Formats: sequence, structure tokens, C-alpha cells
Amino acid sequence: MAFDLSSVLPKLQMLSASDHSSVVSMNLFVALLCACIVIGHLLEENRWMNESITALLIGLCTGVVILLISGGKSSRLLVFSEDIFFIYLLPPIIFNAGFQVKKKQFFKNFITITLFGAVGTLVSCTIITLGATKAFKWTNIGSMDLGVYLAIGAIFAATDSVCTLQVLNQDETPLLYSLVFGEGVVNDATSIVLFNAIHSFDLNHIDLSTALHFLGNFLYLFATSTLLGVLAGLLSAYIIKKLYIGRHSTDREVALMILMAYLSYMLAELCYLSGILTVFFCGIVMSHYTWHNVTESSRVTTKHAFATLSFVAETFLFLYVGMDALDIEKWRFVSDSPGTSVAVSAILLGLVLVGRAAFVFPLSFLSNLAKKSPNEKISFRQQVIIWWAGLMRGAVSMALAYNQFTMSGHTQQRSNAIMITSTITVVLVSTGVFGLMTKPLIRILLPPPKLTVNMTRADSSTPKSVTVPLLGAAQDSEADLDGHIHRPSSIRALLTTPTHTVHRYWRKFDDAFMRPVFGGRGFVPVDPGSPIESKGPYHWHGEDNQRNI
Repeated sequence: MAFDLSSVLPKLQMLSASDHSSVVSMNLFVALLCACIVIGHLLEENRWMNESITALLIGLCTGVVILLISGGKSSRLLVFSEDIFFIYLLPPIIFNAGFQVKKKQFFKNFITITLFGAVGTLVSCTIITLGATKAFKWTNIGSMDLGVYLAIGAIFAATDSVCTLQVLNQDETPLLYSLVFGEGVVNDATSIVLFNAIHSFDLNHIDLSTALHFLGNFLYLFATSTLLGVLAGLLSAYIIKKLYIGRHSTDREVALMILMAYLSYMLAELCYLSGILTVFFCGIVMSHYTWHNVTESSRVTTKHAFATLSFVAETFLFLYVGMDALDIEKWRFVSDSPGTSVAVSAILLGLVLVGRAAFVFPLSFLSNLAKKSPNEKISFRQQVIIWWAGLMRGAVSMALAYNQFTMSGHTQQRSNAIMITSTITVVLVSTGVFGLMTKPLIRILLPPPKLTVNMTRADSSTPKSVTVPLLGAAQDSEADLDGHIHRPSSIRALLTTPTHTVHRYWRKFDDAFMRPVFGGRGFVPVDPGSPIESKGPYHWHGEDNQRNI
């Protein structure tokens, strides 16, 4: 049987050309990433700019240059893919956030965070859906069914926790950072669950049973996703504690932590759970147990490795969105009626403003009713900042919009193209305007005191810095707590007692049951041949030091 080379050579040449273009695209992206890092460093002290906005602007400028070079034919280098976003870019960002978060502050405000992230997202989604249903009738966008309007509500209810991480500082504004960032994590998970539920439920027959089914499904996803992340973190801690991998290779310790974290995310996605919640709580558990079981060199390595992966993913993400925003294919469909796209974008931006205000201020009021200490209550100025900082829309909204309105990054329908371009416009405007104004707004509403005293020491249970003593100061020691907080006599008294009491009971349980099995604070691995090796492969500090969290 004869083999016709003439039919094969053109295909090989096409593959070669495709591979070459991919190499060129990746080279350009890497070069732009380097430029973002350098320019971001130079603008680090700027009161307006941050690295997310810098990467977004560089991406936009690069898209303009490519568009001009191609003669207006194309600005596309890589197609924005929700698979790339959810599988490769989002996991390291969310995991590092959980790994670095101040756990005491986070769990202290956990109820408020859950209210904002879950209930607030439902309220925002409802308002955006109802508003779009009424307002879009006055635009020339075409007919849409109920499922599309509900999807629009879920898409634009998703806040941008990535940009929030770079705008707020958990050392300068710990309460705001904890609330806005924690809400962002729960909000992203809720938005994705909502979006997937819209496609799985029969929207033509919505009744009370359907609503209850959805609520039960959400609670199930929240609980199982969290449990999976906790179990993955505990498993990594147990394996490293038992095998003491650092005695042989620090690389194995670091690799196991990274792979176990990523495995937890992929398992959650495989089981149709929330990978965001899973990898976030996996990061929290790893920072509390696993990180303290590894050697000192592994602690330094993991701290910087996770932060670097997260930083590169964040920068790549905003650069990606900025370059894809000028894709001429999408804008060509709306070129005949630019007013429609502008009107849709303005409507969506207004609904985002109203939808967020509709839950931030009422839920803050409810949260303040349950707090007796004035220092724990959310002031009106803080509520304004929480409302403002959560107005930014980013990659999650983009990914969900591409999933709903395009096929592999392409669209051939005018209404879908209008929604994509409107989403891009909302993301750019919200990130540019609200992101630029957040830092100045914080300085205006919450000016720093003239004499700043560091009243709260760094949470030593968080691997934020390896230069501080790993066991920290005894500011919340057992003696202090016993001297100021009395044992509650009932569950009601426990719930209304300051959170230090809950923390006290958790610490007793942690010391008695969890740390002996999974290691953690107080567990100090020793090197072979060291003077304390005779005490066993693991050495524990005394009772007083163990209790300092």
C-alpha cells in the first residue's frame, strides 16, 4: 500500500506553524510577566496603583500594539479558557490565601463572613437577575430565557477576591481584610455552585421543593468540600509526622505538601464539590499542623514557594484578561450598535452597586446586634469600605461568562457577544475605578493614628514570617484567659461570650487529641545526630509553650 507523502507534508507544516506560534505567544507572555514584576515593584509605594491593575493595563497596552501590528485583524494570542483558570490559576491563589491567613481573626468573624459570602451572594444574585430581567427589555439585546438571566445574576454576583488580596493588608486592617477576603472565598464558591445549579435544575418548574433542594444541595457542598480540605490537610500532616521525610529530603516534604494541596482541589472537582473551599481549608489545616512538622528549611521553602506560585498566577491572570479584552472578534458583533453594549454594561454596573449595598449594610447591622464589644462591631465607615472593596469583578466573572456565552472562547451570536463585551467592560471599569480608589478611600475613612503601636503580635500559627519565634508570645495564654474569662454555664452563654472562650476550648481539644496525632505547634523535628535525638525523632516543648497560639 503506497504512502502518499504529498498529503502528509502540508499537515506537518501546519502543526509546525501552530507550535511556533504557541512558542512565540508563551515567550511574549513570560516577557510581559517579567515586565509586570519590575513595573509593579517600581510602583509599589504608589497610593493608587497595585500589581493587579498594573498587569491589567500592561495587558491592554499589549493588546493594542498587537491589534495595530495585525492591521486591526486580531489581538488574540491565547484564548481565555475557563479550564485554564479553574484548573491551573485559581488553586495556588486560594491555597496560599488559606495558608497565610490569620486563622484567629478569620474564625473570629466566621459567622459574619458566611453571612456575607453565602446569604449576601444570594441577595446580590437575586437583585441582579430581577434588575436585568426588567432593564434588558429596554435594550436591543434580543430575547433571553429565565436560565440566562439567572446565570447573569450568578456571574456578576461573583466578587474578585484576587484583587482584594492586593488592595487590603491584613496587618494594617485585619478586620477588613478578614471580612472582605473571607467573604470573597465563600462568595466565589457560592457563585459557582449557583451557576452550576442553574444548569442542572429544571427552571420551568420552580417551587418550594426546588428551593429547598437547592438549599440542601448548597449546605451539602459547603460541608463536604470543607471536610475534604480538612482531611487532606490532616493526612499530609500525619504522613510527614510519621515518615519524617525531612530527615532524608526536604524536597520530598515540599513536593508532598504541594501535591496534596492540589490533589484535594482536583478531588473536589472530580466529586462535583467546591474546589475553592476545599483547597482553602486545606491551606488552613496545613499551616496549623503540617507546616510545623517539617524542617526549618522546608518551612522557609514552602512559605516562599506557595507565595511565588500565587503571585505568578495572579499576575498571569490579570495580564491574560487585559490582553483578551481587545479581542476584535467579539467587538465586531457589537460594532453596528455600540450604544447597546454601553447601555448593558452601565445597567450591569449599576446592579452590581445596588446588589452589594442591599446586603452589606443590613447584614452588618445584624452582625453588630450579636456583638457586645464595641471594638468587634463593624462601624459605618468600615461597612462603606467593605461595600466598595467588594465591587470589583474579575476572573471568576470572566470565566463563568465565557462558559455561558461562548464555545471554546468563540461566539457567533450577537446577544452572546454583547454579554461577553459587557462583562469585559464591567471587569475593566470595576477593577480600574474601584481598585484604584480603594487605597485612598481607606486612608480617608480610616486614617492611621499618628503614633502607631503594634498592639497585636503576628499570629505565630500562621506561616507569614519565619523570622518570628514559632511559639510566639503568651498574649492569649491559659493563665491570661483564666484570669479574664469565666467558664460559661450554658450553650447560650457560650455563644454570647467573647470568642476567646471558644478558642480556649478548641485549644484544650487540640492539645489533648489533635497535636499528639497530627503534630503541629510544639512539635520540633530534630536532625540526625543532634543532642536531642536520643529523646526520639520528635521533641515537644513544655506545656506552657504548647499552649501559646
